[in-house]
Amino acid sequence: MNDFSKILDKAKELEAKMKESQEKIKSIKAEGVSGSNSVKVTLNGEGEMIKIEISSEIISEDKSVIEDLIVAAHNNAKDKLKSKTSEEISKVTGGFGIPGFKWPL
Repeated sequence: MNDFSKILDKAKELEAKMKESQEKIKSIKAEGVSGSNSVKVTLNGEGEMIKIEISSEIISEDKSVIEDLIVAAHNNAKDKLKSKTSEEISKVTGGFGIPGFKWPL
């Protein structure tokens, strides 16, 4: 029974650390860029776009070019965010993945 108590204590400790980590993740920001910094997109830790910057130099470009640059910048930011959140989770779990757990990003 003592071993089971230890397992429960560790699980509670991990749960507390995960909650703390989730709060930290909310404050993370990731900036993605494309077109030699012509377009910048910033995402918060929940994956929501909170800022977009479009260089005045590309405003005269074809609409489809600008759209492609926005998508590319968003994807770049998303990749960076995924990396940052994985890093934060690794701090909590000691580098071990949690079986069956998948991030929504």
